[in-house]
Amino acid sequence: MSKLLYRLGRKAYDKPWYFILGWVLILGIVAAALGMNGVHVSSDIKLEGTPSQQVLDRLEKELPEASGGQGSVIFSAPEGERLDTPDNLSAITKAVNDVYQLDYVINPAELAAAAGADASAMQQQAAQAAASGQPSSEQTELPPYGPLIVNGMPVPGVNISSDGNVALFQFQFTVQQNSLPKGVTDSVIQAVSQAEQGTNITILPSDSLKEVGIPIGSNEIYGLVIAAIVLFMTLGSVVAAGLPIVIALFGVAAGVGGAFAISNFVTMTSFTPVLALMIGLAVGIDYALFIVNRQRRLIFDQNLSAREAASRAVGTAGSAVFFAGLTVIIALCGLLVIGISFLSMMALVASVTVLFNVLIALTLLPALLGLLGERICSRKAREKNHAQGTKPANKLADRWVSGVVKLRWPVIVAVIAILGTAALPVAKMELGMPSGATANLDTTARQSYDAITKGFGEGFNGPLLIVAEPKDASQTVSLQTLGMLAQQLQQLDHVSVVTPAGVSKDGKMAILSLIPETGPTDQATKQLVEELRSPDSAIARDQDMKLGVTGLTAVNIDMSAKLAEVFPVYIGIIVILSLVILLLVFRSILVPIKATIGFLLSILATFGLTTAVFQWGWAKEWFGFDTGGPLLSFIPIMVTGILYGLAMDYQVFLVSSMRESYVHGHRGNDSVKHGYQMASRVVVAAAIIMVSVFAGFIFTHDIMIKQIGFALALGILIDAFAVRMALVPAVMSLFGDKAWWLPKWLDRMLPNLDVEGDKLIAELNAQEKR
Repeated sequence: MSKLLYRLGRKAYDKPWYFILGWVLILGIVAAALGMNGVHVSSDIKLEGTPSQQVLDRLEKELPEASGGQGSVIFSAPEGERLDTPDNLSAITKAVNDVYQLDYVINPAELAAAAGADASAMQQQAAQAAASGQPSSEQTELPPYGPLIVNGMPVPGVNISSDGNVALFQFQFTVQQNSLPKGVTDSVIQAVSQAEQGTNITILPSDSLKEVGIPIGSNEIYGLVIAAIVLFMTLGSVVAAGLPIVIALFGVAAGVGGAFAISNFVTMTSFTPVLALMIGLAVGIDYALFIVNRQRRLIFDQNLSAREAASRAVGTAGSAVFFAGLTVIIALCGLLVIGISFLSMMALVASVTVLFNVLIALTLLPALLGLLGERICSRKAREKNHAQGTKPANKLADRWVSGVVKLRWPVIVAVIAILGTAALPVAKMELGMPSGATANLDTTARQSYDAITKGFGEGFNGPLLIVAEPKDASQTVSLQTLGMLAQQLQQLDHVSVVTPAGVSKDGKMAILSLIPETGPTDQATKQLVEELRSPDSAIARDQDMKLGVTGLTAVNIDMSAKLAEVFPVYIGIIVILSLVILLLVFRSILVPIKATIGFLLSILATFGLTTAVFQWGWAKEWFGFDTGGPLLSFIPIMVTGILYGLAMDYQVFLVSSMRESYVHGHRGNDSVKHGYQMASRVVVAAAIIMVSVFAGFIFTHDIMIKQIGFALALGILIDAFAVRMALVPAVMSLFGDKAWWLPKWLDRMLPNLDVEGDKLIAELNAQEKR
């Protein structure tokens, strides 16, 4: 491997313009494709094989009019005023009618006609069944709201609170929100906003009407600024510091730009490019930093020419970059086994971006070094390092590792105790999807959520769609049966109101809307969904029906359940594959196992602190949000995979340096100290850069990106400084030379990848002697 990369690096150095123009051509093709196809992102989160998705698929086939997404708008009057005054009623009625005239929006009458029944008749039948099915003393208490009445007739889709202060307008699209053409939701908001003209009405659109966009702002630039400062302090040159940033931007442009270019042909969520941008910037800067730093060390320590030093840096540090990138790619591609399309797309785009960064670091970077030539190091820097001789280049690192080695047992115990304590909140971690309940108080999403909760109950923020089908395929659903079914559903615990919506034309499928009493993320709502789906429930037996539940709340519940189910499988796959790679790289049994155990400590501590901040609200003011809530359903599986790959980067760079020292004759603690001394400075710099890049995403407005950025930044901080910089040298010192033990039979079986470049250096030395 090192010989191949050495020749590649020399060729790129000698003929830089071939490689530079080649990558510019690739970016040109990406830009052209992007210009032709445009950027298309959606909020589509399709969970293949889950109960809620199966119900949606059946609805799209049997009754597509009922499978569309739902929007809602709150009409609110000032405190103490009512909406049911003549002027306000006129404004609301006009706004509602204007919405129903828009393309892709249907009204209840159209839905009932498409379903083959009259909505008001079905609701009346259900009410009659409910009234006759139980004594009056057991009648359900009427809710504190009712339909908005104008001229003696209800306004379709609009309910008003009992105090007249808030009205809720709920309507349905013909398709899911993610499939709506651009501008449809804007037209809805524009139509309802007319009600504000000449009145005191305030319009609060729900979060479901927000246009899907890419949640990236200007805060990410701060991470790059910090990265530039750290690069300059590490490399001591503006020119050298600029190279890693250029390389990272090239990689991100190719990876993220390429993803955007094909977004017209594949479903891509708004998080997909953000994740690729996060990882691409971080690893792109780090990989280039490792190679440039190795070239400068070879120039200073061995007095090599810039050409020879660049070639050897690509051959040695480039090998570590290749296998570190491969580990990240494997960890990301492990997400494909989950079978969730939006996660798979995120993993593929991020993996391709990492691959681009690896290839660019091994080809474009030496080409740029070839253009710079000897200017990569100033004469002053050469003279300074030459005068320093064999003295430690980093006295702080030398003192630190000496102290860690001397106090290895206290260090091991302290790191385990501290990270173990930080991990305690994991036991209380709750997973879900963000809703208006967790949005900031100054957002319309939160104000709409609170207004709905106050006027109608929290369950109105997460309605459930019930699909009922006879167990006997030859049977049909009558209006009487539908009414009795609605009455029984109404009697369940934690149910606020049930409304029949229609029956398919062939009578094989009935649809009902169910409003829970509890919020979308409450445990009681989850239990209600499970009860409704149970084939052994009293309702299913009495009515001889099978019930399906869907809607955004049910989708989120299913997502959490599926991710929890596949998490152990995913972890097993990436750990086994990564252990194989680390075994090949380090030719050791102990080192891969130690690396994995250290990672488990850091990931548990990361999730513990993330739970404390985003769920419990610790220090929430520092991170720009004011309400705690559940962690993203896919955070554990995604962050674990990404952090595993990135943590192994530092493992590879740090421990490969210790192995290199061991192979070159250092023994015991000397190999640990010497390897640490050679690698710690650049690993610390790389970790600070990666933390800075991820931290820049914490201050975006999107709570999902905020949580991911925080978890990744914190995870790298813990893993790099607590585990790799402290625990690793302590454990390596504890085992000494035994850390490199490998059974002879296995040693003979494994290919020698020559990551340290021993064969390469021996061959080059032999050539020099000739």
